[in-house]
Amino acid sequence: MTTKNELYSHSRTESGQDFIMEICLDPFNARLRIDDYRGNVQTMHKRVLELAMENGFTKVFIKSRPEDWQTLLSFGYMLEGVFKRYFNGSDAYSMALYFTDERRTSEYWMQEDDILRQVLTLPPKPSDEPLAQGYSIRLATIEDAEQLAQLYGTVFQTYPTPMNDASYIKKVMLEGTIFYAVESNYRIISAASAEVNTLYNNAEMTDCATYPEHRKHGLMRHLIVALECELRSHNIYCAYSLARSLSFGMNAVFHQLGYEYTGRMTKNCNIFDKFEDMSLWVKDLSRQ
Repeated sequence: MTTKNELYSHSRTESGQDFIMEICLDPFNARLRIDDYRGNVQTMHKRVLELAMENGFTKVFIKSRPEDWQTLLSFGYMLEGVFKRYFNGSDAYSMALYFTDERRTSEYWMQEDDILRQVLTLPPKPSDEPLAQGYSIRLATIEDAEQLAQLYGTVFQTYPTPMNDASYIKKVMLEGTIFYAVESNYRIISAASAEVNTLYNNAEMTDCATYPEHRKHGLMRHLIVALECELRSHNIYCAYSLARSLSFGMNAVFHQLGYEYTGRMTKNCNIFDKFEDMSLWVKDLSRQ
């Protein structure tokens, strides 16, 4: 996995006379992400174009308010998915703008369609099945950062964030990201996290990784269920995840746990060994 942290994203506030927006400059993924905004969308769009050109980004990704997505559509953006209930119960629309044919074009779209069709035929799985023998699950702590970094660095050749860096893991933990881990012989062999947005009361289920020799035991499903329980205890009911569209296993996990497929984002991030399409799954945790 790449370890040059300066390649990774950094966030800041951009404002003009009639708008303000929270942006993420993301050179590792060659994209500009707008996580929040208010004000004049047309003026904001002009600044977005300037920032994308200045940084050589090939994709812009905006989480749009329901009242603005059609305006963005008229500016050339594409609707790629819906983050249901993202803004304290109101939907966010994933709008994308591309600047090259290469970034806009997916070489695996039909294969991903086949995977999705297969996944959607799978029956739900109960969330209370016992963990496989020899494994235990628990809330991860700051002291686990080194083991977690080793796990992510081993599993992923590349990853959108520097999860192979223990100091980065400690940082996001202190900022409120919740990690659960599965252990075998007192060693962390699988983990996942919930990145909590306390302003809008939602959480992204992410950072899912298991050492290859411990797969096929349904460990990730147990981790997601544990994270959901933790989120409910904090009154967070909007959960979503972006899963690699080429991964049958991860998409199956979310479908069988009751997540709804709501879109696919073309070449959204640099993960595993290339820019990959990501499937969006959402769930209302208030409904058991």
